[in-house]
Amino acid sequence: MLCRRNSSFVDRGNVPVYLNVYDLTPINGYAYWFGLGVYHSGVEVHGIEYAYGAHEYPSTGIFEGEPKQCDGFTFRKSILIGKTDLGPLEVRATMEQLAENYKGSSYNLITKNCNHFCDETCIKLTGNPIPSWVNRLARIGFMCNCVLPATINATKLGNNRINQDKSCEADTEKKKLRERSTIGATTSSSSSSSSPSVQVRGRSRKRRPRPASPLILGSSNA
Repeated sequence: MLCRRNSSFVDRGNVPVYLNVYDLTPINGYAYWFGLGVYHSGVEVHGIEYAYGAHEYPSTGIFEGEPKQCDGFTFRKSILIGKTDLGPLEVRATMEQLAENYKGSSYNLITKNCNHFCDETCIKLTGNPIPSWVNRLARIGFMCNCVLPATINATKLGNNRINQDKSCEADTEKKKLRERSTIGATTSSSSSSSSPSVQVRGRSRKRRPRPASPLILGSSNA
């Protein structure tokens, strides 16, 4: 299904830019007709679909793939947002600029999700925003904290990073303590083990000086 925006439409070039919309839940089959729903989206230009997703690392969350084939989601429709005069290399350069602001670890369902990325990308490429219904649920959640707090994801990711850092520091300290205790134990055991041998040899030399020599030679040859 191919749709085109009915609002003010700006053409900047000859290359079409599409917004590919996916369903995240079967409830969208009903919520869509009320202008609601939970959607994933990607921007298609020059035969490549660019999208944004979450991961645990502080690197970019922008990825590319085949248009209308995003794994894990059900394709709903493609919307013509506008046209651009940017070539493939210029589009990729734009994505690299956006990558600084759209890291995988900063993904948030309410304040920075895939639809926010697509909206900013479409504005940069065509001058036109995405349809409001695509990300309406996020705006409702942002205005009404009783629906979903805007900081819920950011807080969770932040706490996880802090906890991971603390656990790493604790593990490092424990490792250092174990190494110190091991070194101390080795030193004490070596000194204690070496001392009796010297004492035993000393006593053996005093009591039986001659038999002691063959034992030492024999041990050294072994």
